[in-house]
Amino acid sequence: MDWVVTSASQTAAEKQVTLRFIVSVNRHEPPALAEEVARLAVAFRSRGVVGMDLAGDESRYSAKPFAPIFREAKAAGLHITVHAGEWGPASNVAEAIEELQAERIGHGIRVLEDPNAVALARERGVVFEVCPTSNYQSGVVPSLEAHPLPKMLEAGLRATINTDDPSVSGIDLSHEFTLAREKLGLSREALWECTATALESAFLSQPRRETLRRAFRSAWG
Repeated sequence: MDWVVTSASQTAAEKQVTLRFIVSVNRHEPPALAEEVARLAVAFRSRGVVGMDLAGDESRYSAKPFAPIFREAKAAGLHITVHAGEWGPASNVAEAIEELQAERIGHGIRVLEDPNAVALARERGVVFEVCPTSNYQSGVVPSLEAHPLPKMLEAGLRATINTDDPSVSGIDLSHEFTLAREKLGLSREALWECTATALESAFLSQPRRETLRRAFRSAWG
């Protein structure tokens, strides 16, 4: 963690970009390891660590053993995001929100399978980090045109457009926005809605978020 934070922060300063870190643990790993990572993450808050994420195989491993760790991390000042509802059912999304106090959900595209999970996410204002190309390449959706992002927005859910892993998928964020417009049929207004949601849900201070929002709104036109 020290090596990553040090080297990435140095490069961010050289490139004049703002960079923050989210630490990630996996469901198939021991909760004791997650507890150690959480402890370090809290210790590294002054050096730019702002959040904690749970990833890994959700089809075979429950998030519940990690719930106390994530609740403590949040109480200590870390933001929480959890991968859920991609390879697992909508109930995993509800579990992440209620048990781990997730503010954001990685993927979460199966949330529409359960109206109760949709209502919970909408009520709590949870944000879904949606990655269209990744979802298609991994086989979670049968085609790009069948991606549920438009229906998620129609259901009143908050969602952002993301790349997931650009080095693996061979894409960038511009590609995903173009795809969302041409393949998913999102309007320019919907694309701005997703962008605004990303700004509002960034794990940053409120003044920093507002500065970014004004800059993006001006550039958007």
